[in-house]
Amino acid sequence: MEDSPSFIAGSEMKNFRLLHDAYLAIENGIIVEFGTMDEWPGISDWSGLEIIDAEGKFLLPTWCDSHTHTVFANSRALEFEDKINGLTYQEIAQRGGGILHSAKAIAVKSEDDLLQDALNRIHRMILNGTGALEIKTGYGLDVENELKMLRVIHRIREQVNIPIKITLLLAHALPEKFKNRMDEYVEYMIQELLPQAHQIGFDFVDLFCERDYFQVTHLKQILGAAQSLNKKGKVHLNQFYSIGGIPAALSMGALSLDHVEVFDDNDLLALQQQPTIVTALPGCSLFTKIPYTPARKLMDHNIPVALATDFNPGSAPNGNMNIINSLACIQMQMNPQEVCAAACYNGAAAMELQHEVGSITIGKRANLLLTEPLEHLSELFYYFGESRIESVWINGVQQ
Repeated sequence: MEDSPSFIAGSEMKNFRLLHDAYLAIENGIIVEFGTMDEWPGISDWSGLEIIDAEGKFLLPTWCDSHTHTVFANSRALEFEDKINGLTYQEIAQRGGGILHSAKAIAVKSEDDLLQDALNRIHRMILNGTGALEIKTGYGLDVENELKMLRVIHRIREQVNIPIKITLLLAHALPEKFKNRMDEYVEYMIQELLPQAHQIGFDFVDLFCERDYFQVTHLKQILGAAQSLNKKGKVHLNQFYSIGGIPAALSMGALSLDHVEVFDDNDLLALQQQPTIVTALPGCSLFTKIPYTPARKLMDHNIPVALATDFNPGSAPNGNMNIINSLACIQMQMNPQEVCAAACYNGAAAMELQHEVGSITIGKRANLLLTEPLEHLSELFYYFGESRIESVWINGVQQ
């Protein structure tokens, strides 16, 4: 396998390589050869070769969705009406909705039901071209129910055939029983949840660092505790305000900074000094009517950008990466090749999966999507809200 860099930097994302008039060979679920047709070695080199004619079509790596909350108990469709009536995300949360509502639903739903619901969602995501996925806990809000979610995600990992990364969202919102005791809650989750979760297993640690949620001091405390277990952070921050979370997260070695709909000059300087993947979540911006991550500015300053769905019941109830990619073009001024770099390679890198998926590379999984016949790659994103994907291949098997 070729050496895979940590990410594709912003200015290089527009050069995400495309081959025209090409072939690709798969064996035992792995990419074993590819190149242009004038390099084609001939059918005689492979006995029993199955040939798929892709003339006029694009073959791409599957999307790598590096930020989701795919395990949840039910929709928050009633809050949808509150949004229509003008209530903000914060106002809904203050009325007992939002994350607190999802936490109550998680507590009463069985693990088997949570599992089946999540598997149904993931099946649809795969058919829409997703070939690697990160799933967070975070709707439990206490030790018992966070561990419940963690067990469900492990069962998902056993039952689906795409790579799944698990993130312990240790501090998502403050539960009612800890009202006005945020410091005590964070300490409780670190001391009680983190060791037990470590026994079950997870890949990353996360928190929601925001003005009305958890603070920079908590970010340092949580990521410091994660570092003691050799776990990296993937942090929700700068969704509404810039409160110093970006420099702090970078100082703690965070793998990705997620949301970043707003940032100031200090944030930009910190990112330039220590380039780290910024994961943009345009589905959340669309649904909650907040600004979009300024991806163009980030990329122009050579900062790597990834794209993900943020699939969750409250602020982004959609797991279709094709819509996310169209929004990136339409609302974030990303060109089609930058979108492919963000949704494929940098998405994989934001999960530390770039050695396995995210590009067409010899030795990587044959997780691929084949489009319908298209004149230009841009048509894949131009027809927003529609799928121009003809078929999806996971480990070399059509889904």
